[in-house]
Amino acid sequence: MLLDRAGPLPHHGRMHAAPFEAPTLYFHGTKADLRAGDLIGPGFRSNFGPGRAANHVYFAATLDAAIWGAELAAGEGRERIYLVEPTDAFEDDPNLTDKKFPGNPTRSYRSKQPVRVIGELWLWQGHPLEVVQAMRDNVARLAAQGIVADD
Repeated sequence: MLLDRAGPLPHHGRMHAAPFEAPTLYFHGTKADLRAGDLIGPGFRSNFGPGRAANHVYFAATLDAAIWGAELAAGEGRERIYLVEPTDAFEDDPNLTDKKFPGNPTRSYRSKQPVRVIGELWLWQGHPLEVVQAMRDNVARLAAQGIVADD
């Protein structure tokens, strides 16, 4: 007879999974060199737009969105992906959800409060260099037209 925490399973020896909800993982792509426990918050130079201080911190629940963040980040450092946890309320990123992708398929978010670094993802595959350059060219073209991220 099979047992679980609740006692015998009454299904002829077949195992059934107990309800379990996996926690959401959040990622932040950057070139900043950070450590577990560090806070990433608003007020630093934005990676997009005219280099003004960002009013929000951006993060995502998809690795691909964080990879784009790392690849497009300003600066000369190594591209990094951090696992982060929000410290307070957050909202869908309107730069992607409202303007480009109805709903939130990229699972991209922003907050006026910091996110805490809980670790770094060491192994990840970036986009092909020509795809990254095409995206950088597109961001530069939009900036030249005065179209910048809503922050």
